Amino acid sequence: MIHNVCIIGSGPAGYTASIYCARAQLNPILITGYSIGGQLMTTSEVENFPGYSKGVTGPDMMKELHDQAERFGTEFINTNVKNIDCSSRPFHITLDNGEDILSKSIIVATGAEALWLNLEGEKKLRSRGCISSCAVCDGYFHLDENLIVVGGGDSMCEEAVFLTKFSKKVTVIHRRKEFRASKIMLERAQSNPKIEWKTGYVIEKWLTNDKGDLNKVFLRNITDNSTEEFPCDACFLAIGHKPSTQFLNNQLETDNNGYILHKDHTMTSVAGIFSAGDCTDTRYRQAISAAGQGCQAALDCEKWLEES
Repeated sequence: MIHNVCIIGSGPAGYTASIYCARAQLNPILITGYSIGGQLMTTSEVENFPGYSKGVTGPDMMKELHDQAERFGTEFINTNVKNIDCSSRPFHITLDNGEDILSKSIIVATGAEALWLNLEGEKKLRSRGCISSCAVCDGYFHLDENLIVVGGGDSMCEEAVFLTKFSKKVTVIHRRKEFRASKIMLERAQSNPKIEWKTGYVIEKWLTNDKGDLNKVFLRNITDNSTEEFPCDACFLAIGHKPSTQFLNNQLETDNNGYILHKDHTMTSVAGIFSAGDCTDTRYRQAISAAGQGCQAALDCEKWLEES
């Protein structure tokens, strides 16, 4: 069987693309991956997605998107894509379970993974909202608290400055004395009176109170190996993201960091293959912008299938 469209990825971009494709009678097949729902499955509260006036948990929102896609006839395969062959059409998709799929078109919506420190107890603290990789998503939940931002690039500067709107104080922790951030971004952060700096330090342990919430970090000075316990209420990691595009084996044009580049609206360098969401978006990285781009990719795909 040759499918009209195969959507790879089950975050907001993938589910939205499948809803639009299904309503267009394209009978889409969606390969969810093993991390069904993507990064939002670890987000405790989502308050900035339109339509949820009282907020919603990440898992609940992803379940509703799944149910909506299923309602219109999307077929789901709960496994990972091992590789795809973009050299000829229909495209040949090989899954981890050994199954092969043929499809006239593909929408890649595999997202990007935030980089974490992966210290002991980190996943549990992430689920409690004590450790985050998105200030826009989670900053509001930490009103008038002492916060930490880890990183040394432009993302660190953006996160730190944004968090000063809510926090009592923001402390930037960076392992080096120098920063990768652009001069203008760094100057903006350094001129903010609510931001303090601890350079030449790394976090080695998360320390919690009796309730299991983060209340300190164990720091080590990389110059003299001295250690200290530094109080905080939450930590935001701004040490980068990694797009989930390795399975493409460089068959689509990407930037130097592996993010898929668009050539014609949402179409990639290979005609018939489209991309949407965090695997291609290096700027916004929001659920709503990913969903919007999933809609665009579905509409572009439908038009391309009609014309071709």
